[in-house]
Amino acid sequence: IEGNLIYLDIYLKERYRIVSYSFEGVKKSERDDLANAMGLRRGAEYSEYVQNKTIDIIKKFYIEKGYRNAEVEVVSYPDSVIANGIRLVFEVDKGSKVRVKEFEFEGNTAFSGRQLRRTQKKVQRFRWYTFWRSSKYIDKELDEDKDLIIEHYQENGYRDAKIVGDSVWHISPKHVGILYKIYEGQRYYFRSITWTGNTRYPSEMLAAMLRVRKGDIYDRVTMEKRLITEETSISTMYMDDGYLFFNVQPVEVKIEGDSVDLEMRIYEGKQAAINEIVIQGNTKTNEHVIRRELFTRPGNLFSKTHIIRSIRDLAQMGNFDPEKLDVKPLPNQRDETVDLTYIVEEKPNDQLEFSGGYGAGTFIGSVGIKLTNFSARRVFEKDAWRPLPTGDNQTISIRGQTNGTYYHSLSLSFSEPWLGGKKPISFNTSFYYVSQSNVDALFQVGTKHLRMIGAAAGIGRRLKWPDNYFTLYHSVDFQQYRLTDWTDSYGNPYFIIGEGISNNFSVKTIFGRNSTDQIIYPRRGSEFALGLQITPPYSLFSKKNYNTISDRDKYHWIEYHKWTFTTKWYAALAGDLVFAYKMQFGYLRYFNKELGYSPFEGFDLGGDGMGGSYNYTGTELIGLRGYPNGSLTPRVNGISAAHVFDKFSLEVRYPFVLSPSTSIYGLVFLEAGNAWVHLNSFNPLSVKRAAGVGVRLILPMIGMIGVDWGYGFDPIPSFSPD
Repeated sequence: IEGNLIYLDIYLKERYRIVSYSFEGVKKSERDDLANAMGLRRGAEYSEYVQNKTIDIIKKFYIEKGYRNAEVEVVSYPDSVIANGIRLVFEVDKGSKVRVKEFEFEGNTAFSGRQLRRTQKKVQRFRWYTFWRSSKYIDKELDEDKDLIIEHYQENGYRDAKIVGDSVWHISPKHVGILYKIYEGQRYYFRSITWTGNTRYPSEMLAAMLRVRKGDIYDRVTMEKRLITEETSISTMYMDDGYLFFNVQPVEVKIEGDSVDLEMRIYEGKQAAINEIVIQGNTKTNEHVIRRELFTRPGNLFSKTHIIRSIRDLAQMGNFDPEKLDVKPLPNQRDETVDLTYIVEEKPNDQLEFSGGYGAGTFIGSVGIKLTNFSARRVFEKDAWRPLPTGDNQTISIRGQTNGTYYHSLSLSFSEPWLGGKKPISFNTSFYYVSQSNVDALFQVGTKHLRMIGAAAGIGRRLKWPDNYFTLYHSVDFQQYRLTDWTDSYGNPYFIIGEGISNNFSVKTIFGRNSTDQIIYPRRGSEFALGLQITPPYSLFSKKNYNTISDRDKYHWIEYHKWTFTTKWYAALAGDLVFAYKMQFGYLRYFNKELGYSPFEGFDLGGDGMGGSYNYTGTELIGLRGYPNGSLTPRVNGISAAHVFDKFSLEVRYPFVLSPSTSIYGLVFLEAGNAWVHLNSFNPLSVKRAAGVGVRLILPMIGMIGVDWGYGFDPIPSFSPD
């Protein structure tokens, strides 16, 4: 200071710059999510504000996972290379998860605390014996459950119900209790409903669809579902007729005592036509392959049901992630049109198999490839081989298996879902060859042989009646069995015959319906298939005496008719928790009693349903978990003779991961079934029961891997000669 003058020296020090940051006490799987949430940039300024904000973000991240007592410390180190640089370490102590141990209610008289707790989906009371339920104290999930409590009241006529207060008390560092204070109000009932603004459909028809009568409990939740959200709602009916701009508003026009009068105010608007359809996200599948699966067409009236069906059929293709399929309508009310953008995400679906194993003194290996989005028409295009021609949703499969000595097999198949590309007519063809020989004690190939060659071709088409979920499939199949002394060490044949040539020419028809929403993890819908496989009744036109001729001549051309029925049904219990039911029935019958049953057809019940490596005789393998393979198949003189069977399965499934790269879900099951020699001994209720748990892993290049642990409750039967 000099006189009346002041000289100022201002000393500046730049804030530290973030060189790097790391975490301690954090799982590897959480680090990327935390880094994205924090938004720290290397080279950015670091201040007390940035530090406090980052700590709050980390705490909030863990609070949303149930760690409400998480603590964060920040340790900083000067960087030895960059001037004014700083390295940060976020030391996180998550602590224990805080769980809700008690839910209490105050003011509730219409429903007990137990009934109200049962409405909650996200957060349940913590009990050691309900370990699969979520009981984490997470504010967002608790708020969603509050809405479900009020929804429960509204479904039962308590329109004024609300939660007027809540409080939390600490039971222990790991547990809290929650108290909800409820105002119930009185119960209300419907009195009268009037409709205004409707010109397309009469009021009587709309009232019938609403299914509400005078005196019914005032259930506004269910009423709005029938108006707007259900698949058979009034809104869906209008939108299926092109009324994209339809809107209905239920208005309470009068409340008198415990009665409510409603006026349904409808705005119909004009019918909207589809202007343009855009496909986004397909990188491998050709656009015309996607468009042919759509039930929406430019120029057609807008239809909500057709959009839902289009999404379902795209999921059924198997080329796209069903969890990411979406459609975005872009309406233009001025010219009464709408543009539709279908969003897809390709997922890898081809499978490549290399496997090998050693057992029983020999090696067995297999190699196979399955291409599920092949394009045969582009085989001769040089640019299409990247690495293979793809995009037309055709399936080609090649698989070979051998142990190098006495077993060899080769199979090829090809499938075209749209033959000619114009109509949903599928074409399938396959060829297979199997050769097996016996071996002696030194594993030298013996003189006994079984060789089989087979081929099949089929045509299937989608039906329009009773609805377009129905399909009809026809195929022609031929197998030839060549047996040379095919007997065991005691000279007994493995089948009814052990020597000669048997030909099996059959025609198969399958009538079915499939309305499941997707392939990998269906949540809703059903399937059924009724099949008949039949051969010409050669014996009815033959003058041979089947009581005197040899088995070799008797079964040169085998004959039978085989009936099968399968049905599956899926329903979502809560969210992704799915209930699955399956029932199967099969019956094999002969044309001529003197000739008897076919030696190569029939059923094999029990076990995993895979039958090991060497199943090749047309026998249908029916798994029944909890029992050894084939253990429930009746035998006559040591030969499998299951000609009728039934099987019932109940499963509850829950997914752990659903993504294009990996899908994993667990299941618990109850299963029952049995097999009989003759139809007259068939008893559908006399079944062998089992229960267990399992897990399924679906990988793009491998397919499905499944492991089940089952327990059979009933003894395995010991079969005696019939």
